[in-house]
Amino acid sequence: MSAEATNSVTPGPMPGAVSGPLTPTAPRRKARPRIDLRRLGRAALLGPAARGRLPDAIGHVVEAHRAHHPDADLEPLRHAYVLAESSHRGQMRKSGEPYITHPLAVTLILAELGAETTTLTASLLHDTVEDTDVTLDQVRDQFGEEVRYLVDGVTKLEKVDYGAAAEPETFRKMLVATGNDVRVMSIKLADRLHNMRTLGVMRPEKQERIAKVTRDVLIPLAERLGVQALKTELEDLVFGILHPEEYAHTRELIVRNAARADDPLAEVADEVRGVLREADIQAEVLIRPRHFVSVHRVSRKRGRLRGSDFGRVLVLVNEDADCYGVLGELHTCMKPVVSEFKDFIAVPKFNLYQSLHTAVAREDGQVVEVLIRTHQMHKVAEAGVVALGNPYAPAPDDPVDGERIDPTRPGWLSRLLDWQEAAPDPDHFWSTLREDLAQDREITVFRPDGGTLGLPEGATCVDAAYAQYGEDAHACIGARVNGRLATLSTVLKDGDTVQLLMGQDPASEPSREWLEHAHTPAARIAIQRWLTAHPAQAESQRSEAPIAEDRTALRSADVPDPDAAPEQSADRPATGHVLADLPGATVRLARCCTPVPPDEITGFAVRGGAVTVHRVECSAVARMKDGGRTEVGVRWGEAAECRVTLVAESFVRPHLLADLTEAMASEGAEIVSATVEPPVQQQVRHTYTVQLPDAGHLPALMRAMRNVAGVYDVSRPQPQPQGG
Repeated sequence: MSAEATNSVTPGPMPGAVSGPLTPTAPRRKARPRIDLRRLGRAALLGPAARGRLPDAIGHVVEAHRAHHPDADLEPLRHAYVLAESSHRGQMRKSGEPYITHPLAVTLILAELGAETTTLTASLLHDTVEDTDVTLDQVRDQFGEEVRYLVDGVTKLEKVDYGAAAEPETFRKMLVATGNDVRVMSIKLADRLHNMRTLGVMRPEKQERIAKVTRDVLIPLAERLGVQALKTELEDLVFGILHPEEYAHTRELIVRNAARADDPLAEVADEVRGVLREADIQAEVLIRPRHFVSVHRVSRKRGRLRGSDFGRVLVLVNEDADCYGVLGELHTCMKPVVSEFKDFIAVPKFNLYQSLHTAVAREDGQVVEVLIRTHQMHKVAEAGVVALGNPYAPAPDDPVDGERIDPTRPGWLSRLLDWQEAAPDPDHFWSTLREDLAQDREITVFRPDGGTLGLPEGATCVDAAYAQYGEDAHACIGARVNGRLATLSTVLKDGDTVQLLMGQDPASEPSREWLEHAHTPAARIAIQRWLTAHPAQAESQRSEAPIAEDRTALRSADVPDPDAAPEQSADRPATGHVLADLPGATVRLARCCTPVPPDEITGFAVRGGAVTVHRVECSAVARMKDGGRTEVGVRWGEAAECRVTLVAESFVRPHLLADLTEAMASEGAEIVSATVEPPVQQQVRHTYTVQLPDAGHLPALMRAMRNVAGVYDVSRPQPQPQGG
């Protein structure tokens, strides 16, 4: 805080401290202007105020606060300002300005976002305990336990006590406090924003260090808390410091676009107003310019930018139903780009964001993105959890449109709080925190009991197991995803239903391989901790790892290799029993898909006058057709004897192989060959080639194999792309 604060006047020419992005001009709004976080007057900061009067210095804060909370009690703000000003009196920022300008600026940022009075009170005091003689007990005595907790949550740990670990341990402390009250992080984000705005006179190496921590930790936290107004400005400030040349190029693109005579965004906005006026839908239609980083991303993605790429059209309505009404009118009266439609109202993002996204195409080919949301949704989209006021106050009897969501323990925060306890040291915590926050999308998967698990995008069944069971997940032996058996390495998708299959052995141990599939810190830390605590078992797993690459073949010595497919004359059915509409041709059953009766089959003429027979769904069929191979009609003959390959997947248990082969023999199957792969994640895969006296016995054979304890699936091999 004080260590990061420098000059309270944003230096114009400095690439990392912009005074405000240049944006396409937009019509003036009749309502209160869009949140502008770059506004702070410098007048009347320290003038004496009569008892009971509000000091002139907090006039900007009061004005912004009253706009969101007209009936708020302002006495706590007056009291907090008087204490903060007197405590910081004589302290100066590096620019030579009174230090009180910093907590005032931070409080103004939060006031404009709509923070309630308690948050603003704590914001005015957020540096007093760290930088003055004020104690936490004094804060509690004068302002109550809530304010004391918030101030303590954002107070740094002393470097004299923690040394190099002070910064990571401060963030650990702050995150734990945020787990109990998200307003702690709101104050920290506003504090960092003002310090980033005023970073220009610091040494370049310190600017870069602070910018990287902001990029890796604070910006992802702002995104997760939904505070887009803070996130976007922080992104631009970091962009200017870490990538000054690209920043300057992007700024030039925006300047050139602002000087254009035509503005496709304004033209589409006028057209949208006309459409909604004719439909009698009350709406406010605005142009929402893209910020610097957004323009840069679009430029890298699309190359040359057009006028429509510099912003979006924003439509604000009063009710949820009106959003869909607007969408219907726009898709009816304008040319929609259907692939661009997303409904974040029915399925909100994990950070509370709700909106409809669509796009319309102009006659000149330019595509304009359109955002449709209610005024309340827009407030939450801009300010996230800050816009929800005090999330710990009793819920109102009639919440606004049902949009108030309890943000006290979102899934990502619960996960973070869980694994941070197990982080062995500050360095590990710090690196893992950055890695965790780099996963910028979240998915929700469902448990069979109706519960849900929030996981980062890319999470696997391993991650789901540790998210649900903690270290008891060491005993997980498999999973069902959407009702189908799946390996623990399976990557989950948003909306999947996951049933985790747990073993009964209390001494179960995780596999070292799980580390390769673990995406979340909680899973990786739990697995690594077990491996560290059981070095003998871990070393045993390590030594066995190369063997897993080999295939353990159990092959009968007196039977031919099943890959040597039998040949037969087309007019004399034998093993395989296929008749081909090509007299005299030799018929071969393709090894890639192993067709058996009553599979639907097709044939292709190949060299040497032979016909190769494939299942019609085999991937090789399309390739052979494209290659000009002659398709030949084929059909099964009357004889039913067949040879078929089956794959059995099972969990590891004693005597499994014996029980499985006994079940197959009882169904009259002659095992030609068998291949058993080494166990992986306590699962094993068997591949059998068997001779059946009658193809009609195949369903019964597969049922008998599935009924063997531990076997969870029996299937025909999937057709492979090589054939003929």
